[in-house]
Amino acid sequence: MTTALVLGGGLAGVAAAQTLGAAGVTTTLVDRADYHQFQPLLYQVATSQLPAEDVARPLRTIFASAPGVEVLVQDVVAASFADRSLTLDDGRTLTADHLVVAAGGSPNFFGIPGAAEHTFPLYSVADAERLRRHHRALVTEAAGAPVEPGALDIVVVGGGPTGVEVSGALAELFTALRKAGRLPDEGRVHLVDRGPAVLGPFSERAQQYAHRKLTDDGVLLRLGTGVDAVHPDHVELSDGTHLPTRTVIWAGGEKGPAVLAAAGAPTGRGGRLDVRADLSVDGFPGVWAVGDVANVPSGPGEGVPTLPQLGSVAQQSGRWAAENILRTTRGEGTEPFRYKDKGIMAMIGRNAAVAEVGRHRHEVDGPVAFAAWLGVHAMLLSGVHSRTDAFLSWAWDYFDRDHAATVESHDSPRRIAWGDATDDVPHIDLEPPRV
Repeated sequence: MTTALVLGGGLAGVAAAQTLGAAGVTTTLVDRADYHQFQPLLYQVATSQLPAEDVARPLRTIFASAPGVEVLVQDVVAASFADRSLTLDDGRTLTADHLVVAAGGSPNFFGIPGAAEHTFPLYSVADAERLRRHHRALVTEAAGAPVEPGALDIVVVGGGPTGVEVSGALAELFTALRKAGRLPDEGRVHLVDRGPAVLGPFSERAQQYAHRKLTDDGVLLRLGTGVDAVHPDHVELSDGTHLPTRTVIWAGGEKGPAVLAAAGAPTGRGGRLDVRADLSVDGFPGVWAVGDVANVPSGPGEGVPTLPQLGSVAQQSGRWAAENILRTTRGEGTEPFRYKDKGIMAMIGRNAAVAEVGRHRHEVDGPVAFAAWLGVHAMLLSGVHSRTDAFLSWAWDYFDRDHAATVESHDSPRRIAWGDATDDVPHIDLEPPRV
C-alpha cells in the first residue's frame, strides 16, 4: 500500500493530504501546531477585527472524516530527502513512499540588524495575536498616563499586499479609537518600502489607487527608503531618518524554513526549493515541494518565471502534487502543474480594495474589487471550514457598514459564526517558535 508524509498543515499541505486520503493513500500530516491557519486574514487578527480562533481550525477536525489521514502535532527537527524521512522532536523518524514538503515560509530579515529581535512578523496566527496584545497594552498605557513621543507610532516594513492591508486596517483602528476617546491625538502609521510604489506586482493604476486611499486614511508613506536597523525604541532608515516607535511590523518578505538547510537538496531564490514543472524535487524520487516553500514554475520549460507566494498557488499546487503521486501509483507519467490564475488582490480598508483579474490582468477597485477578494477567499476557505456562508455574511457586513471601524483594541473582537462544535478550538501557543 502506498504511503505518504506531508510536512506542513497550511493550504498546500491540507490540500495534498485531503486528496491523498480520499484516494486511499495512507497519509501522515505533521505540523508543529494542531491547527490550520488561514493566512490571508491574519492582518484582521492583528488589528482586533477577528479573534485568532476564527482563522485557525484544528487539523483533526478538518480530517475527522478522513480515516486514512493521521495528524501528528510535532516539531520536525530534521528532514532527509534521500530516504524521504522526517525526524521528530520526540526522537521518532518517519519514512514513506512519498514526501510532500509544504512547510510554508518564515520571515526574511535580510540580515538587517535588530530586525529579528525587535519586529513583529505577520506570518502566523501566533504572530498576529502577539501583535494585537502588544498594541492593546500600549493603548491601555497611553490611556492612563502620557507616553513618550512616538510610543504609539507603528512602522510597517514592506509595501506588498500584507503591508498595505495591515497599514490600512491600523489606520482605521486608530481613527475609531480617537473617535471613542480611547486614544490621544497621537499615533501614526508609517509604511516603509524600498520600491517607488506600494503593491509592486500590481499595475500603475492599482498602485496609485492604493497610494491615494492609504494617504487619505492617514498612513505616512516612506517609499524609496529602506530600513538599516531596528532598535527597541526606534527604526533607522536608509535616508538617515530615525523614527521613534515601539512597534515595527515586518512584512518585508519571506524565505524557506530552516529545516530545508540539511534536507539534501540545494535551495534557490528566497531559500526555497526549486521544483520541476510537475512539482517534484530534482534528484529525489518521491519528494515533492508545494506552496510557499517552493519556487513553483509558471509553466513547463526552462527559465520560466516562478509563481508568487499566494494562497491559491499553494492550494492548487498541493492538490496537483497529490494527483501526480496518484498517477505514479497507477503507473502513469506525471503532468506539469497548470495554475488556474485567480488574479492578485489586496484589501486596503473598508470600501477600498484593488484586484487584477483575468488573463490580461484587468484592474478593478472599490466594491467590484472587494467582491473579487471575497469570492477568492471564500473558495480557499471552503476546504477547511464547513460553512463559508458564515464568512460571506461577516465579510459583507464588514464592507456594507457606512461608519468607521468600531472595534476597540481592549474589547473582544467580533467572531465569525462558523457554527462549529464548541470543542473545535485550536491551541494557539504564543511562545516564539524554536529555530
